[in-house]
Amino acid sequence: MLLLRELHQVVGQREDDFEAACQEWMQLLARGDDARLLWYLTQAHGGGPSYVVVTITAIADGKAWESLARRLQAGDLQPWVAQLDTLRHDVFGSLMTPLAWSPLQEVDAAQVPATVANHDLSLYMEDTMWPHLGRLHDYIERAGTFYTELLSRPEALLRLEAATRPALGGGDRSVTLLQKIRDPKAILRLLTTEIEPEQRAPGTWMHDALELRDQWESRLLRTSGWSPCW
Repeated sequence: MLLLRELHQVVGQREDDFEAACQEWMQLLARGDDARLLWYLTQAHGGGPSYVVVTITAIADGKAWESLARRLQAGDLQPWVAQLDTLRHDVFGSLMTPLAWSPLQEVDAAQVPATVANHDLSLYMEDTMWPHLGRLHDYIERAGTFYTELLSRPEALLRLEAATRPALGGGDRSVTLLQKIRDPKAILRLLTTEIEPEQRAPGTWMHDALELRDQWESRLLRTSGWSPCW
């Protein structure tokens, strides 16, 4: 399975039209079995650049990706993507593969909702890390044991939904984690208080992982009321 993660810089006056176009994308994909839109996530105002949307689409395999790409570039989906481009300033896409310890490994297309239906909103933290040169595999191994063990604890703030790395390209020295925030109110504690010294002492993940990486980017993202996954 491949995951297409796209970060869209949406035209502010057209945000509703953009969302409607992505709902159409969800429905277009549902006509076949090779791809499904999983998440439609917005970055809340005040949390970074304005009018940012992240979409994550599951694609069955490389053959399905090639077929979809050709349809978007010169086939039946070309008019749709041309219209979408009038609703955004730019888009940055990455084709991702799940790590061995990612909870999300395969997608059953039949189980993914493909109609617009309202549900509760959820808050996610998306972390992208850039391990030091030559330490990518060490970081993946340590995160798959140490960090995932932290998230398995009952008091953990986050629940890991997907752990990925780029399938190819120049940005392949990175790891991206999509994590659902279990209690949105608890995120205030993270934002308004300093990390306690004992939480970043030797033997903790905050301390020991610095040997492997010290550069990462976090985004607080909110699902739409119709996102297939929430």
